[in-house]
Amino acid sequence: MANEMTGGTPMSDAQGDLGPMLALQNVYLKDCSYEAPNGPRVDGNWNPQINLDLHTGASGLTPELREVVLTVTVSAKQNDATVFLVEVKQAGVFLMRNLSEVDLKRAVSSVCPSVLFPYARAAISNLVRNDHSVSPDQDKGRI
Repeated sequence: MANEMTGGTPMSDAQGDLGPMLALQNVYLKDCSYEAPNGPRVDGNWNPQINLDLHTGASGLTPELREVVLTVTVSAKQNDATVFLVEVKQAGVFLMRNLSEVDLKRAVSSVCPSVLFPYARAAISNLVRNDHSVSPDQDKGRI
């Protein structure tokens, strides 16, 4: 058989080693911050202006392992006052083997960030939801 199991680990054949591979190895929250500079002091009707910024970076750990970091920054302003500012750096280690230059760029700029985004969104949601300076009525429009 071309792909037999030995001790729970698949034995790969020579052809399998040559094919392209992209596999998530680990996901972790590299850094996060939350600021509510005005606390509960927000005047007027709750109608914040939300701004979302995304940035992706990558660095090589080994020839086949890359750390991809998705930085998500969300800010909310009510009139000119900042209600909150949250930034999450969600990271993942990805095995990238036998990828063409085009596929490698696509993996780092699109595929890997799309894998990391749900984790970043959950972290941001938890940070914003746990801010008790905004009343429940105001909280309905938040992330």
